[in-house]
Amino acid sequence: MLVYRSLAAYEPAPDTIATLGTFDGLHLGHVSILNRLLDRKRDRPQARTLVLTFDPHPRAVLQPDAAMPLLHTLEEKIEALDRLGLDALLIVPFTLEFSRMSSQDFIREVLVELIQVKTLVVGYDHRFGRNRTGDFTELYAAARQLGFEVEEIPAQQIDESNVSSTKIRSALNLGDVRTAARLLGYPYSLTAEVVPGNQRGRDLGFPTANLHLPDPRKLIPLFGVYAVRVLAPEGPVPAMMNIGYRPTFGDGGLCIEVHLIDYSGDLYGQMLRVEFVERIRAEKKFGSAAELVEQLHRDRETALRLLQA
Repeated sequence: MLVYRSLAAYEPAPDTIATLGTFDGLHLGHVSILNRLLDRKRDRPQARTLVLTFDPHPRAVLQPDAAMPLLHTLEEKIEALDRLGLDALLIVPFTLEFSRMSSQDFIREVLVELIQVKTLVVGYDHRFGRNRTGDFTELYAAARQLGFEVEEIPAQQIDESNVSSTKIRSALNLGDVRTAARLLGYPYSLTAEVVPGNQRGRDLGFPTANLHLPDPRKLIPLFGVYAVRVLAPEGPVPAMMNIGYRPTFGDGGLCIEVHLIDYSGDLYGQMLRVEFVERIRAEKKFGSAAELVEQLHRDRETALRLLQA
C-alpha cells in the first residue's frame, strides 16, 4: 500500500475510488465502507482505492482538553488498512488552519483537483469541512456539478444498534473486551515495546514482559488482569496481562506487563502485539507475595481455559 503523509506529497491516479474519515479502530462499520471500495474496484481493476485520513485526530486539535484516547495509533491504522488490500493511504496533517477550510473548498481543491476522485464512498453520517457543515447532500450536489459519483453506506447494525468507535471505547473503559471485539470484528489489541522491568515477576515464578506504549494517546482498557494472546516472533502465544499499579508491592507507576505462558524466548527491545480476549478480574492488593502467587496460578488456569474456548 502506498502511504502519502501530506497533501503536497500525494501523486494522483487517473481513476480513484476514495473514502475519507478518521477510521479510528477500523470497526465493522468502517470495514463495510472499505469493502465497498474494493467491490467497486472489481469492475474497474485499473482504479486506485484510496483512504484519506487525518492525524492527529481532529478532536485533539479542536478540543485539546477533551481529546479522547485512540483505538488505533497511526502505525496500527496503517498496518490494518494494508491488511485489507487497499492501494493507497493519504494522511492529512490536521491543523487549525486546515480545519478552517470550507466544505466547498475541500470538495473542489482536495477531492477533485488534487485527488481527482471519480468515485467517493462515505458513511451514512459523514460530516466534513469547517464546523462539520458538509454532508452527503452537499457531496451529492457537488458530484453532479464537478463530474464524480458519490455513494452513501448505511449504518452497520449489530444487535440492532449502530456500531461506533464511541461504543467500543465505552466497552473497553469497562473492561468488556469481548463486546469491543464483537463491534470491531476482531480482538482489540495494542502494540508495544518490551522494556526492562524490576524482575519481580521472575522472582515470583511468573516472568513478565514489561510493555511501553509508543503513543500515549492509545486507549488502555480498564485496569485488571486479562487473558490475552501475544503475537510473538514464533507465532501466537497464550498469555495473561496485568494493567495497573501493582498495589501489593506499592511500586507506584502504571505498569502494563504480560506473562507469556510456557514461553522462554528473549523479547527485550521487540515490538509485540497483544490481543485482548477476556478480563479475568480486577486488580487487587494481596496480604503477601505467597497469596499473590496462589492467585496468579488460578489466573493462569483461567486464562488458558478462556483462550482454548
